[in-house]
Amino acid sequence: MLLQPNQRIKLDDSDDQLFYSYPRLVTHVDAEFIQQLTDLYRQRLKPNTRILDLMSSWVSHLPTDVDFAHVEGHGLNAEELARNPQLNHYFVQNINTHLQLPFPDQDFDAVINCVSVQYIQYPEAIFSEIHRILKPGGIAIISFSNRMFFQKAIQAWRDGSEALRVELVKNYFVSIPGFTTPEVIFQKSIAPNLLQWLGVPVRDPLYAVIAHRLP
Repeated sequence: MLLQPNQRIKLDDSDDQLFYSYPRLVTHVDAEFIQQLTDLYRQRLKPNTRILDLMSSWVSHLPTDVDFAHVEGHGLNAEELARNPQLNHYFVQNINTHLQLPFPDQDFDAVINCVSVQYIQYPEAIFSEIHRILKPGGIAIISFSNRMFFQKAIQAWRDGSEALRVELVKNYFVSIPGFTTPEVIFQKSIAPNLLQWLGVPVRDPLYAVIAHRLP
């Protein structure tokens, strides 16, 4: 197994749907992170394609100047998802208890996941599902920063450094036969200690791990 049982543990082990039972209509990363992620999506996602926004919310950060054929949203709070103007359709499912996604094989051109991978307790199953529902050549973009709901992140994530978290997500892809070698995008402010000393807020670092389903 990729993770040991203790590495999947959350400090708050109550049902995730209880934790997300009320909407959080806020952004969990700063504006610069969001802009850079949107730019990344614009570069890597093709127009007129089908996209699954896995573990989405009231915003998807997709570029508004690109027309997609269909954007499917998934999450744990229906009110958040209903407010997301970029979704054509959405569904609610706890993927830590129901590990299969309700889609046929090779249904999507892309799967995106923003600042939520740290909450997945069974990544082997979920990344296998991502592979299953992607079309050959389809892309998966997993993005994250250094923020989290600490009590809901798995122990493997809580205990790791930022570099180790990148390796963890890379291993999620590597553990599933049929993905390309993961590519890592990393964008962070220069000399953060100096910026903090000058009183300049240091922006949220952007990490993205990207892989394609092999033809």
